[in-house]
Amino acid sequence: MFKQAKQSRVFQDIVEQIQAAILNNTFEPGNKLPCERELKEMFNTSRSTLREALRVLEQKGLIDIKPGVSGGAIVKKIDTNPITENLALLIKSGSISLKHLSEFRIKIEANIVELATKRAGKDDIKSMKALLKQAKKLLLNEDFDGFLQIDRKMHTLLGKISGNPVFQFIQKTIHDNIHNYYAEYLPMNKEIAQENYTDFDVIIEAIENKDSKKACEQIMDHVHRFNLRMQQKQNIID
Repeated sequence: MFKQAKQSRVFQDIVEQIQAAILNNTFEPGNKLPCERELKEMFNTSRSTLREALRVLEQKGLIDIKPGVSGGAIVKKIDTNPITENLALLIKSGSISLKHLSEFRIKIEANIVELATKRAGKDDIKSMKALLKQAKKLLLNEDFDGFLQIDRKMHTLLGKISGNPVFQFIQKTIHDNIHNYYAEYLPMNKEIAQENYTDFDVIIEAIENKDSKKACEQIMDHVHRFNLRMQQKQNIID
């Protein structure tokens, strides 16, 4: 199953071998790795080196280490959580500038909307129109916190409709964490909410009509316009 670790890079070799065994499905989610004693013998290494390697694999989200007699290293299902958490922290910390975030969003959201236009079915159109209807009601009631939540859901839904899970989780992560920028540099009011609502009304209509060019142009203009206002406010504050 495993071979003796290369003594010049024992720790790295252990991590790479176990990781490869998980990625090629030698061990499937829910499987338990061999016990510590067996792994020590297979790799011909010390307990401390082995445990350090297992901790790295746990940090990567590949295994869960459970204590006790019935515990051990349990293989996890590979998901996007570690990447999502790191991206969320970058956005929340303000480490990503408004300019860089805008450049990224313009490119990625145009691609998402293009795919969504091609792949949206009748139920997807209904879901978008239902969110737009909720947004209209919140706008009329001047419930801007609620309106922002619908805005987040709309962007996330577009990622889902694109049918691409990579776009979907990046889109969701960005819009789950981006509103601290809005709170600081572009607090929501009736005028801004109305403009946001109008943009999405145009985008949904373009998606329904399979007009990807118009939908893409509108989402790029939407991101650029709102980001420009935030940058202007940021320059005043700074």
